[in-house]
Amino acid sequence: MVLVTLLWSTAGVVTRHLEQARSWEVTFWRSFFTVLSLLVLLPLTQGRGVFARMRQGGAALWISGLCWAGMFTFFMLAITLTTVANVLVTMALGPLFTALAARLFIGHRLALRTWAAIAVAGLGIATMYGTQLAQGVSFTGTLVALLVPISGAANWTVTQHAHAQGHDVDLIPAVLIGAVISSAVTLPLAWPFQASAHDLTLLAGLGLFQLAIPSALAVVCTRSLKAPEVALLGLLEVIFGILLAWVGAGERPGPEVLTGGALVIGALLFNEWFGWRQNRV
Repeated sequence: MVLVTLLWSTAGVVTRHLEQARSWEVTFWRSFFTVLSLLVLLPLTQGRGVFARMRQGGAALWISGLCWAGMFTFFMLAITLTTVANVLVTMALGPLFTALAARLFIGHRLALRTWAAIAVAGLGIATMYGTQLAQGVSFTGTLVALLVPISGAANWTVTQHAHAQGHDVDLIPAVLIGAVISSAVTLPLAWPFQASAHDLTLLAGLGLFQLAIPSALAVVCTRSLKAPEVALLGLLEVIFGILLAWVGAGERPGPEVLTGGALVIGALLFNEWFGWRQNRV
């Protein structure tokens, strides 16, 4: 799972080294190369009958795929519109958005510690973006980044509801569906292509090593690790991603990002760690 988060975190620093590809084209090529990668990986890992089983996956599989498409598309667009640190700290709200979605749509009760974590994380986001707003920084990238954890929360809610109904969603085929939808939606907006051979090489690497392979590995990890452990280890993506962009692309986060990010990560760490301790007792 640590390797998974390290691979996920490479998107920002790699994107900063693109020469000509921008915005929609970046999003299209990463999703397109993810599709090609999964078309090879899926039969190898789940057998040649995986595509036939996808046709019987039901509505939940396709809704999950649509949510994945939103996550893929909004993430890459946000990366091209604002700093890596802004995007990753905003994405870290995912577990808290998921908890709220579970409360609203499935009826899960939230522990007091989770409500406290939501309040502290909200304070962290307000600290980070309040300072930037006062400095006149554009919020377009931040608003787009906010759609990533919202899509993730919707995805979790759909899959959990399907599980409660006795139907488990196979997440890797759902990732493939999401990549196909993302490619199809962004293709008209990406035309005419401007990516150089250098750009295509980097984006192909993102499709395979930053998305397809770690997504498959993450599903394997969830079979051995408990949900709080996965959530805690998943926070490493924020730390790795900010450090890689700082060291590898000179994108140094400002003090307001570090302060706000520390509040968000601290709230998540406390919530997941305390919940894990209670469950063990």
